[in-house]
Amino acid sequence: MSDNEEQHQDYQQQGTQDAVPKNEDPNGTINIKVVTSTGEEVFFKIKRNTKLLKLQSAYASKVGKDVSSIRFLYDGERIQEDDTPSTLNMEDNDTIDVMVEQVGGST
Repeated sequence: MSDNEEQHQDYQQQGTQDAVPKNEDPNGTINIKVVTSTGEEVFFKIKRNTKLLKLQSAYASKVGKDVSSIRFLYDGERIQEDDTPSTLNMEDNDTIDVMVEQVGGST
């Protein structure tokens, strides 16, 4: 094998190592930003397999509201009780939008 072929083979091996996706630890923690419609931000650090209901309850108590009066959205979809960061394929520093439930009145 010539020197040129050896260098090419080494380069190919290095390139394939970079292309392999990182395996994320299912128990690892991620940072999640919760943002209100007025732009207020609250940051949480939770494990990937922790139900987001725990985050929702913590947020509700922090802002002094009942958790049932708040809606949490990720990528425009409402977060369900049994959702976790893993089931929603969330990444570190992702954002959850918070909306206060508004009950419509009659005229």
